[in-house]
Amino acid sequence: MGAPEDAKNTWLTIHAGAGGTESQDWAEMLLRMYLRFAESRRWKAELIERQDGEEAGLKSATIHVVGDHAHGYLKGEMGVHRLVRISPYDAAQRRHTSFASVYVAPEIDEDIEIEVADKDIRVDTYRSSGAGGQHVNVTDSAVRITHLPTNIVVTCQNERSQGRNREMAMRVLKARLYQRALDERRAEEEKRVGEKKSIEWGSQIRSYVLHPYRMVKDHRTSHETGDTDRVLDGDLTPFIEAYLRSMAEGSGSGGSRGGNRARAS
Repeated sequence: MGAPEDAKNTWLTIHAGAGGTESQDWAEMLLRMYLRFAESRRWKAELIERQDGEEAGLKSATIHVVGDHAHGYLKGEMGVHRLVRISPYDAAQRRHTSFASVYVAPEIDEDIEIEVADKDIRVDTYRSSGAGGQHVNVTDSAVRITHLPTNIVVTCQNERSQGRNREMAMRVLKARLYQRALDERRAEEEKRVGEKKSIEWGSQIRSYVLHPYRMVKDHRTSHETGDTDRVLDGDLTPFIEAYLRSMAEGSGSGGSRGGNRARAS
């Protein structure tokens, strides 16, 4: 019933939306939520990249989640997450709305070939930031790869050597390109059968309201709870299972078909 890639490990990337410190703090809260969720399932979650915010929180972060059906469980988290709360950074204690985007891509097997031409990428190196030992801020070991045809940007600063960071960044890039190809294929399939489901990157999927009332609601399934603290502490299973049930009921296939070779373009 699930897609072939559901059983794989996954890469999960969080980007803070517009709004400066507010959204960057929200992105930090989401990172903690997903790390706690992975821990509750006894999965391994490794922080691959983190770009800190100017005052607090983070601008972006990528984690590699290793566990049974990690991608299948987390793929439904892709989209925009909205937070409503009284700002801890506003002296007037006004209510703020913050946004952060989550992108999820499966780790691809070695037998799946994703072709990335050298002319299609730009590789930049820079000094790592944040905790990580004496090597941090000593050499330009962090790597940023931009895929020019799609404008996908991936970074890695977790490894000590530039070569290892480049290798890891290429793995993430190929996973992102693989997921993009899957999304395009499914969009074509849904168009053929007349479905109107939104799978695009910018769709808002869930709201987390901490004021004037407390509620977390998934806009795709209408599943909701008033126990916001429990959700933000990593209890995502009810939301994820509700989403997976809705997908199973709304789509007879949901899987992808075709060969194991893709060209990035």
